[in-house]
Amino acid sequence: MKSSGPSENVQESVSLNNLVEVFREAFLSGDEKTVYEVEARMCNVEVLRKQLVEQVSTLSEEMTSGKENYIRLQADFDNYRKRSEKERLTVRSDAQREVIESLLPMVDNFERAKQLIKPETDREKKIDASYQGIYRQFVEVMRSLHVSAIASLGKPFDPLVHEAIGREESQQFREGIVIREIHRGFRLGERVLRPAKVKVSAGPGSEKSKPLAVESAGQTAAAAGVDEQ
Repeated sequence: MKSSGPSENVQESVSLNNLVEVFREAFLSGDEKTVYEVEARMCNVEVLRKQLVEQVSTLSEEMTSGKENYIRLQADFDNYRKRSEKERLTVRSDAQREVIESLLPMVDNFERAKQLIKPETDREKKIDASYQGIYRQFVEVMRSLHVSAIASLGKPFDPLVHEAIGREESQQFREGIVIREIHRGFRLGERVLRPAKVKVSAGPGSEKSKPLAVESAGQTAAAAGVDEQ
């Protein structure tokens, strides 16, 4: 009669090492039932091991995916924050630009008035001094907003900041040099608010041509108080 000890051990054992020991004893004693039971139990253990490996792999993939999603969301948020800040600055800059552009005709009017008005009496001189004081304050405000006049006279023509409205022969300046400023241009920081309208030298021309003096419809930037760049 075969001993029932190994069979009881199969039911009570919980570790793989115990199963191996039970299998060895059953095999040596010829207990086929116990051998089959141990083999079945070991197959179950292998199935459980594979399931655990799959679960661990799935959890690892989920953790990796979650980390990637977090990184992606963080990057999306950073991009959104940067884009929002850029849009905010753009809106602010555009609004500032519109306001300053609306004030440029006042600059033109001040400069034209200064050219035309020639005070003679004491009363006229007092009015002119008051007017010039207001204009200086206005210029200081423009400077504080980083508004500057575009350098034109005697400079090479630059289509980025100059608008050519004609060409004239010049004995004084070589071809491509701005010889006359018709309408002053301005910058806001590095952005062009209004290009300068200019006339450009076409070169010496014929020898009989008279030298053409450099003229400007407005005052020079130094006289007007607006810095040139």
